[in-house]
This record gives sequence, C-alpha cells and structure tokens, in this order.
Amino acid sequence: MKKFLIVGLGNPGPKYENTRHNIGFKILDTLADKKELSFEADRYADKAEFNFKGKKIVLIKPSTFMNLSGKAVRYWLEKENIAIQNLMVITDDLNLPFGTLRLKGKGSHGGHNGLKHIQDILQTTAYPKFRFGISDEFSKGQQIDYVLSEWTPEEQDKLKERLDTSSDLIISFATAGIHNTMNSFNGK
Repeated sequence: MKKFLIVGLGNPGPKYENTRHNIGFKILDTLADKKELSFEADRYADKAEFNFKGKKIVLIKPSTFMNLSGKAVRYWLEKENIAIQNLMVITDDLNLPFGTLRLKGKGSHGGHNGLKHIQDILQTTAYPKFRFGISDEFSKGQQIDYVLSEWTPEEQDKLKERLDTSSDLIISFATAGIHNTMNSFNGK
C-alpha cells in the first residue's frame, strides 16, 4: 500500500488555534472532520490516519512548535517508511493573496521558519509544499504580529470553502498525483 505523510504546520495550544500561522493545522482538522477521524497525541505530533482508494494517508500536526517542525517530519517519514516525494507540508504564505492555493514539488523555504527547519533537517528542498495564501496586509515591521493574529471577519466568512477545497487538494495529491493536482488546484 502506498503511503503519504501530510504535515500541517502550526503551533500547539489554544493561544494559536485560530491564527493565520496555524492554517496547516486548520486544513488537517477539516480533512479529519470529513473523514470522521480524531487526532491522538503521539511522538512529536498529533496524528490521525486513514486508508483511501488503496492509499494510507498519515496526517500529523507537529507538537514541536513551528520553528522545530523538522524533528516531527523526519521522525514520521522514517517511522512510517514514507518516500520523500509522498510527503506534503502545508504552510501559510504571505506572498499569496488570501485563500490562494499553491502546490509545488520543490522549492525554497521562502523565509518561513517552519520550512527552513524542515529543509535543514531533511537536507533537501525537493519535497511537495502546499502553500495557503494569507496575504501581506500588514504594516512594516508587523509581520510576526500579523501571522500570529486571528482571521478578519471577512476572511472568516470565506475560510470554510477554502478549507474544504484544501482538504480536496490533499486527497487529489494522494490519488491523482502531484501534477494533476497542481493543474486542478493551483491558483484557485
């Protein structure tokens, strides 16, 4: 059975639950709700898994805090014996308009500390990254406050549909492959 590791980046704890930086957790929570799964605390992460069309899909929300996410990614890749091309890391992206979805097969960390740590630990940038646009509508010097702030009411209204589409993207990645998924979802 082909296995996939889907990593949603975020910070643990209620303080961060509804912040822009935690979109990776939110997307995995949406998928888990659709599949009627619950996350269980495990080593370095909260974990849930399910089988779908002959694929095993392992979802993790690292409990290591964003800047140390690489520890959880490496541990679960090795423990589940998952090929790096079957890894997808979900993260927020300031350079994309709110709700824009972008999946790529490789690429730099782009200044994102969670991706930087994963890159340092895995010693590669050649793994799929799913970036969710959070826009860059903040004043100079306010980036940290912005990513750690909660969604605006306008964003909140649009978020449910974006989360549903994002969970569909994950299923497509595991069943239709990265190229078909990029063609179907990127920029939408």
